Amino acid sequence: MVDGGPAAVDKWVYSADRSGYRAVMTSARQPNAAPDSGPGLHIATIAHEGLIWDAYLDFENDLHHPTIFRGKLRFEPPSGDGGPARTETTVIIIEDSHEEAVAKARGFDDRQLQGLLRSTLPDPE
Repeated sequence: MVDGGPAAVDKWVYSADRSGYRAVMTSARQPNAAPDSGPGLHIATIAHEGLIWDAYLDFENDLHHPTIFRGKLRFEPPSGDGGPARTETTVIIIEDSHEEAVAKARGFDDRQLQGLLRSTLPDPE
């Protein structure tokens, strides 16, 4: 609890047994703090500008529409020093079921995923 009020819901996570969402609670949250990087659902591995990137589907919860599955794509670069940072899209997948959202994410071909990755990277100088 924070100041005697209810604990803050940090994020909603879809359970592995597909029984639904569960709240991940925190005792306090800093304004504009980055969410924890979760494992997500690996959907593809792509090449871009000589690097191999892993693409993951992450879900966000909409408290006003708890039966809608909203997903964004997170791109993880190869590990190592001095490489690019991980990046993600905004919510680009909105479906009525977990399975439909996963199918939509896995339906992107490499060219589309590369375009989405490019759209999240800073402009080259």
